[in-house]
Amino acid sequence: MFSPAAIAMAEKLGLQKGRANLEVFAATLESLAGTDSSIVAVTSDSRGSGKLGGFAKAFPKQLVEVGIAEQNLVGVTAGLAACGKKAFGVSPGCFLTARSLEQIKNDICYSDVPAALIGISSGVSYGALGTTHHSLHDLAVLRAINNLDVVVPADNFETREAIRAASQAKRPFFVRFGKAAMYGLHGEATSFEVGRAITVRDGTDLAFIATGETVIQALLAAGELEARHGLACRVISVHTIKPLDNEAIFQAGLECGAVITVEEHSIHGGLGEACASVLLQAGVSKPFKIVGIPDEETVTGAQADIFRHYGISMEGLSQTALNLLQSA
Repeated sequence: MFSPAAIAMAEKLGLQKGRANLEVFAATLESLAGTDSSIVAVTSDSRGSGKLGGFAKAFPKQLVEVGIAEQNLVGVTAGLAACGKKAFGVSPGCFLTARSLEQIKNDICYSDVPAALIGISSGVSYGALGTTHHSLHDLAVLRAINNLDVVVPADNFETREAIRAASQAKRPFFVRFGKAAMYGLHGEATSFEVGRAITVRDGTDLAFIATGETVIQALLAAGELEARHGLACRVISVHTIKPLDNEAIFQAGLECGAVITVEEHSIHGGLGEACASVLLQAGVSKPFKIVGIPDEETVTGAQADIFRHYGISMEGLSQTALNLLQSA
């Protein structure tokens, strides 16, 4: 996922490589279940891809397997949550938010049950399996449904905190994960709160507002821009897509010379358009660019290949930033 230059920049910034967020999700859920027998995982033939093999072995009575039946998975998860269980429905994001959208809307959100849905292998994590397995629509459709928190962790820390928050949530909760091993972005003193973005790096020349597995690419680009061009770029991890941290976005637009949003999602309906709405309605006018997957048949390849193709990389984001600043 990272070029040799990006790996060198990560080392220069003192970043440490961690595990895949999906693995941290499974370990966190297993740890929580060790002291809370009400935690139940529901899977759609996805305990393996969801890294829940250890959970199933340790807590066989706390895992429900429904087979490849995502709509049924959401219904069962909703029913368990309505009966007092802390239910986590785990399924590939592309199927969970397309096949089961009506059940998410009606059985969970409109019924106001505190279920947690976990979209695994989201974005372009399935790589060479192609467009049918890409989840590039999920943030757009979920943002439009009332009564649902949507969280997209950027690293292992945000993942642990998001799952802990989901286990205590009193309302519907959705968490989106990819598959790649991630660099750690946050120090031990960092606080996590649903709905509050985290500023990973400060600066005023330009702001990168990113979410999920793209945050590290934005941070590396900021390091590259400082090292080569003396630019101080702000990097904001928007781990919560809904409710959105409007204040952090407004301040970035107000204080920085330009804004670039970055997401592993369609450029339509996701983080970028949400940020554009915040800034426009607040009367903030700065050079602005949405970086994501354009409205076209997505190229096929590994996640790293797709990221590079669409400029979601240290090198691509650095060049986009320079172009945007030069055109201002």
